[in-house]
Amino acid sequence: MNIMKETYGFFMPSVNVMGAGSVEDIGGLIKDNKGTKALVVTDSVLVEIGIVEKVTQHIEEAGLEFVVFDGVQPNPTVSNVEAGLDLLESEDCDIVISLGGGSPHDCAKGIALVATNGGSIKDYEGVDQSTEPMMPLIAVNTTAGTASEMTRFCIITDEERHVKMAIVDWRVTPNASINDPVLMMKKPPALTAATGMDALTHAVEAYMSTIATPVTDSAALMAIKLISENLRNAVANGDNFEARDNMAYAQFLAGMAFNNASLGFVHAMAHQLGGFYDLPHGVCNAILLPHVTEYNLISNPQRVADIAEAMGENIDGLSTRDAADKGIDAIKKLSIDIGIPATLSDIEGVKKEDFPTLADACSATNPRTATKEQVIDIYNAAY
Repeated sequence: MNIMKETYGFFMPSVNVMGAGSVEDIGGLIKDNKGTKALVVTDSVLVEIGIVEKVTQHIEEAGLEFVVFDGVQPNPTVSNVEAGLDLLESEDCDIVISLGGGSPHDCAKGIALVATNGGSIKDYEGVDQSTEPMMPLIAVNTTAGTASEMTRFCIITDEERHVKMAIVDWRVTPNASINDPVLMMKKPPALTAATGMDALTHAVEAYMSTIATPVTDSAALMAIKLISENLRNAVANGDNFEARDNMAYAQFLAGMAFNNASLGFVHAMAHQLGGFYDLPHGVCNAILLPHVTEYNLISNPQRVADIAEAMGENIDGLSTRDAADKGIDAIKKLSIDIGIPATLSDIEGVKKEDFPTLADACSATNPRTATKEQVIDIYNAAY
């Protein structure tokens, strides 16, 4: 028997701490990584609402030093990375702590990577462009969406080009992650909705990916199930601990899936939108997801039918195609129920005439290929 070589990697942090009160372990994790003075990378909102203090008190209790960099923007930029790196070097920090959602995590990854590899974060756009391990990074997560606390992806906006750079590098995988649902309580409904749909998009695209495996499939389907069962409740009541806890697991599972099976046209197109108009990533994903899934349907209708079943739809007795249609409808219903804008035209500033410029999006692992004109057509359908 002649078997061609075909290998798949699986990447995630070495240590992942979850559950209520898990943030209290941060001091021990810093010491495990030989850290003595931490740069805490976060945003000003988390400082104002007291989340940063809740975390740094545990660093102090461990007898360790820290300095806070709270200059991260919602879509972190090259300038954010450079400012954080300047503070890290001037304060002689030897470990990085990211605190927040995807924006602080991605900015922290950029800082930690450039700290040991030199140059500019722009030098590392692409796949595995670094040569040295980044400075130790512990990611403390406060949203159930991006899974950036455990992935090898780092998205940084290049202000000069108005594009979101994708740094995909196993060396930017954090050394450890913390997902404490207590830190996710009381998050605003709009943020909960957007980050939750980001997680759903990760799971759906990973399940549809051309390099999906049984390992990533199991994580993706469980993520879809948990999101479908819990996101509405988390949006409706930010103090619903069970919903928050399940969403924390769901987004982590979705991260496990897409970190290894990769993503498709939804994310490629959403990054173009977000970089061009400075829009919330999760909202862009949510609007595009049903349209891209419908475009991809002919590539594997059974997988879309599986998504319908994972979302709680009754597909007994239906043809595969009819079951798949219920999957697309279920995605739309969830998005509408939690208050996501229905179309791109509902977002101020988005213009159809810009779509040809944005349609350079590409994804090698999307299950159906597309011409530039077809990508424009998807944008138009979402408009």
